[in-house]
Amino acid sequence: MKNLNMKPFLYLLAGFSAIVLFLAALVQGFDLRDFIDVLRLIPIVATADCIAYFVFTVWLWRWKLFQGWLIPFPDLNGTWQGHIETNWKDAEGKTPGPIPTILTIKQSFGRMSCVMRTGEMESHSYLEGFCIDKDAQVRRLCYSYTSRPKASLRERSTPHDGTMLFNIIGKPVHKLEGEYWTQRQTSGTVTLTFRINELLDEMPDDLQTHPVTDAESHTDSGRS
Repeated sequence: MKNLNMKPFLYLLAGFSAIVLFLAALVQGFDLRDFIDVLRLIPIVATADCIAYFVFTVWLWRWKLFQGWLIPFPDLNGTWQGHIETNWKDAEGKTPGPIPTILTIKQSFGRMSCVMRTGEMESHSYLEGFCIDKDAQVRRLCYSYTSRPKASLRERSTPHDGTMLFNIIGKPVHKLEGEYWTQRQTSGTVTLTFRINELLDEMPDDLQTHPVTDAESHTDSGRS
C-alpha cells in the first residue's frame, strides 16, 4: 500500500525541518551562517522530524486536511452494513436472496484488517491493499480472505478462500460496492453503507431480520 504522496510529503518535511532549525538556532543563540553551528543543530532537527512523523502516522493521517493531496487512501475505519447477492446454491439447488452482512475495517496508517460477518459465516482478511489512481479515476479496496462457516453448517457450506474487490464511492466515503469470487467457483456482489465508528463483533439483530437497502441505511453523523 502506498501510504504517502512522496513529493508533497518531502516538501512538507523540508519546510517543517527548516522551521525547527530556525527556532532551535534562535533558542540556542546559534548563527545559521556558521556551518559548525548548523551541524550542532542537526540532532535536534532529526529528533523533531521523528516525533512529528510518529504523531502523524498514529493520529494526524486521519484528518481531512491531509486526505487526497498527502494521504492517497481514505479512512475506512468502522462498521459497514449491507447485503450480499450470491450465485452459490444450496443442496436443493436454490440460490438465497439478499444476505444481510456487516464488514468491520480496522485501519491504521500502515495496516488494515477486514472482517465480514453474516448470520452463517465469518471471514477474515489476510492480504489487503488499495488501488488508487486519480488519472484513471480508480479508487478501490481489495483483499483476500478465509471464510469459516459455522461448524453446524459445514456439511453444506465448506471453509474456503476468496477475494473481494470494492469500489470506494463518495468524498467523504459513504458506500462500498463490489464483487467477490471464491475457490469454490462461486461469486457475487456486495453493497455496503457506513453504519458506525465502533467495530461490531457480531451481526446486529436489526440486520439479521431485515436486510438494509441504500434508502434505509442510517449513517453515524459523527463519521469524519
